[in-house]
Amino acid sequence: MKKITSVILAGALLGTVMAGCSNSGDKSTGASGGSADSGKEPSIGVAIYKFDDTFMTGVRNAIKTNAEGKAKVDIVDSQNSQPTQNDKVDLFITKKTDALLINPVDRTAAGVIIDKAKTASIPVVFLNREPLPEDMKKWDKVYYVGAKAEESGTMSGELIADYWKAHPEADKNKDGVLQYVMLKGEPGHQDAELRTKYSIQAIEDAGIKVEKLAEDTAMWDRVKGQEKMAAFLGSHGDKIEAVLANNDDMALGAIEALKAAGYFTGTKTMPVVGVDATAPALQALQDGTLLGTVLNDANNQGKASVTLATLLAKGETPTKENVGFDITDNQYVWIPYKKITKDNIDDAK
Repeated sequence: MKKITSVILAGALLGTVMAGCSNSGDKSTGASGGSADSGKEPSIGVAIYKFDDTFMTGVRNAIKTNAEGKAKVDIVDSQNSQPTQNDKVDLFITKKTDALLINPVDRTAAGVIIDKAKTASIPVVFLNREPLPEDMKKWDKVYYVGAKAEESGTMSGELIADYWKAHPEADKNKDGVLQYVMLKGEPGHQDAELRTKYSIQAIEDAGIKVEKLAEDTAMWDRVKGQEKMAAFLGSHGDKIEAVLANNDDMALGAIEALKAAGYFTGTKTMPVVGVDATAPALQALQDGTLLGTVLNDANNQGKASVTLATLLAKGETPTKENVGFDITDNQYVWIPYKKITKDNIDDAK
């Protein structure tokens, strides 16, 4: 009898152990609603147009931060070369990465990247440099995250217009016309073209007559901005009444040239505006050398783009609810700009 009882007890214990193992297995697979690999972080290949761009450094850091615990990101430097970026994309595709996140060197080259991604069935998110509309329509697994350049241009112009109206002394020759110089970004880049156009339009819309003394490209670069501004000063000197720059780096370069010419000491000043609200620009605001800038939200651009790429990598459909941002025309996420002056600098920080 004892022997029979022992056998029954042993069988019962074995059944309990087996049941426990079975339940444990259900939790590891069923809770995530996917396969055994469902808990694996997707891989995202990220190509930035160049690492030493101040604004894109902020975006890059935001991508890293917001990817933690959600996706594995491999971020590479395209070194401002489209052929180099194409090679990086080819390598990502060869590695069978789950999604691509591309800040294109040349926005017109996006179509080739889309064709490659579509052939490999790898969804792609473009960032900060908007592909041509016809390229965006090539595939429904293509998205873009950025900000509307015309909005930043308008805000830049409004900063200058507000200053001009509040400071009659800004009209140095008392002719009622604002004589300005313009530092442009990369030729053909939509941000450079639209910021240039809409900044001047905003000044004119404020009822102010304008005269362009000089305009040149400084390629988004601080050193080039300083060189171009020095040339403008050599040609036009004290005739210049305002400086508009398509980004903060060029604006900061212009400020260095102005300092060398004796500005920002005593009462000699110059209204200078930029775009991006980078950390060095915010310092210049505090120092009183930069009149204003426009917050180009690097953190939310990085967050939105990597969130989109992660969802697509997992085969999920992006919506406002799971991305956290509005999606326009099923493909576009627009991050709003904001005017920043010394008075509301904390909003940018």
